[in-house]
Amino acid sequence: MAHTNESVVSEFVLLGLSKSWELQLFFFAIFSLVYVTSVLGNIMIIVIISFDSHLNSPMYFLLSNLSFIDICQSSFATPKMLVDFFVEHKTISFEGCMAQIFLLHSFVGSEMMLLVAMAYDRFIAICKPLHYNTIMNRRLCIIFVFISWAVGILHSVSHLAFTVDLPFCGPNEVDSFFCDLPLVIELACMDTYEMEIMTLTNSGLISLGCFLALIISYTIILITVHRRPSSRSSKVLSTLTAHITVVILFFGPCIYFYIWPFSRLSVDKFLSVFYTVCTPLLNPIIYSLRNEDVKSSMRKLRNRHVNSWKN
Repeated sequence: MAHTNESVVSEFVLLGLSKSWELQLFFFAIFSLVYVTSVLGNIMIIVIISFDSHLNSPMYFLLSNLSFIDICQSSFATPKMLVDFFVEHKTISFEGCMAQIFLLHSFVGSEMMLLVAMAYDRFIAICKPLHYNTIMNRRLCIIFVFISWAVGILHSVSHLAFTVDLPFCGPNEVDSFFCDLPLVIELACMDTYEMEIMTLTNSGLISLGCFLALIISYTIILITVHRRPSSRSSKVLSTLTAHITVVILFFGPCIYFYIWPFSRLSVDKFLSVFYTVCTPLLNPIIYSLRNEDVKSSMRKLRNRHVNSWKN
């Protein structure tokens, strides 16, 4: 990625989460455990869905893709953060910084759209059950995944196209553990007010649009379930609870950052940790604990391995 001649900054300094050596060791232990558990948990969901024919449905196809995005989202900055806990001078190259910005917004944008696709899947399954197999075919699911990645990448490129050519000519300290776009923009040697508004509008529109679509979808679904009680209502509500919980945990920090994107508080970097490191772990936990089909498949897979080990 080339940048203009005005940009003399070749690297950025990441201030990290704390300067205390004891706290950094504590954070390393905690976030190492969270990261490894997150990656293994999401891989487990992908493996279970791939090898269990009972989970060969559109909902679980989309869920496996959500797990893949979560693996990517938890890995774009966390490994470097863990290494940096043992480095006194935490730096990242200009190109590496731009790459982090690109990857984060690509994964976040893709996950937003994929959550909307999952809500649409539940809407069709509950509100139009007789047409479900016809509407939610494999081709449509693949289209949903493609659109999710396309929107995420376009959303990220639209940010990066303006950021990469900003004149960085002096200050280079980013008060976070990764290159957070608003914090990087503030370092530019120019009036960045218009750039900040553009960033807020771009990110705000996609997040608000997706969030409203999800709220409307799940409201209609819950009303439908309430009006048509059946023997499967408890299972449907359990699945919906898992979906809605993931939506709230994902969009909560996101909406917070877009409401106050350029006035940062000390708690914000820890909220960033939750958003980038912890949220990907919550998805496998929530879906594993709230979804009977996934729990049943996990038990069958475990029993199969136990039996094969005994033999």
